[in-house]
Amino acid sequence: MSRRFLVTGGAGFVGSHLVDALHRRGDAVVVFDDLRTGHAASVPDGVTLIEGSLADAALVNRVLANGPWDAVFHFAALSQVGESMREPLRYLIENAGNGMLLIDACIRHGVRRFVLSSTAALFATVTDAPIPEDATIDPASAYGDSKWMIERALHWASQVHGMRYARLRYFNAAGADPTGRLGEDHRPESHLIPLVIDTALGRRGALDVFGADYPTPDGTAVRDYVHVCDLAEAHLLALEAMDQGDVTWNLGNGAGHSVLQVIEAVERVSGLPVPYRMADRRAGDAAVLVAASDRAQAAGWRPRFAELDDIVRTAFQWRKAHPSGYGN
Repeated sequence: MSRRFLVTGGAGFVGSHLVDALHRRGDAVVVFDDLRTGHAASVPDGVTLIEGSLADAALVNRVLANGPWDAVFHFAALSQVGESMREPLRYLIENAGNGMLLIDACIRHGVRRFVLSSTAALFATVTDAPIPEDATIDPASAYGDSKWMIERALHWASQVHGMRYARLRYFNAAGADPTGRLGEDHRPESHLIPLVIDTALGRRGALDVFGADYPTPDGTAVRDYVHVCDLAEAHLLALEAMDQGDVTWNLGNGAGHSVLQVIEAVERVSGLPVPYRMADRRAGDAAVLVAASDRAQAAGWRPRFAELDDIVRTAFQWRKAHPSGYGN
């Protein structure tokens, strides 16, 4: 039976892939996005797009009043760690503040399920690898802290108001829809894999590798890259798992790859060289972030794109075919 969902930030990178998955299975979807980093062209025909800000309480209330909603998926957020260290209060206000206002509005309008796009930046100084869900929360950036504040708000929404939640902590979302319809188009781009690909394609100068003195095998930071379509599937599974109670999952492939290994993967997939230069570390960056996704796997989640080269290949195909992103 068709269900009805509101997806904030549903025109963005991860959100658009979830919207596509919901739409393809026949659910009714409304996207709420201010289009600062999202793209209207990513929204499928038949899906309603409402352009607006979560800071507009009157608009948020009008949208939620047009229920009922089976769940709200919340992706809308500022997401750059480095920027959050320059503008911490902006991140706390826009991410945590607006997120809490959204949760409060959902409670008032009878929304019983809320799925949060959270982050591995909660674990910035954890030394365990892979990182389990019960690891110590210790954000080293305002971005990570802003997501933790929303997670805590969901805890109280559940305890006091009975709202079911899923807190999905992504590690590094990457790749693109294998059919070629959707991809990653940030302006400016800040994620490593598309930056490396653009360097290989000659669309930018030499890549800056931030930090060569981390306690890792090659001195560069190590991250767990998870395909964006696998993340979309995890959201669908989490929605069903909420039948049994609240959900907190780490989502990654369980394998870490350094910056230099990502560069090598792009060179293998593209057959092109990637010029790079070493630069100083960025504030707020952790040395290693790798996920233990045992809870999600126990619920049946199996990433289809477990190998780095497979993730890179879909991203390379998208960026090569869309030199101007959704502006083509």
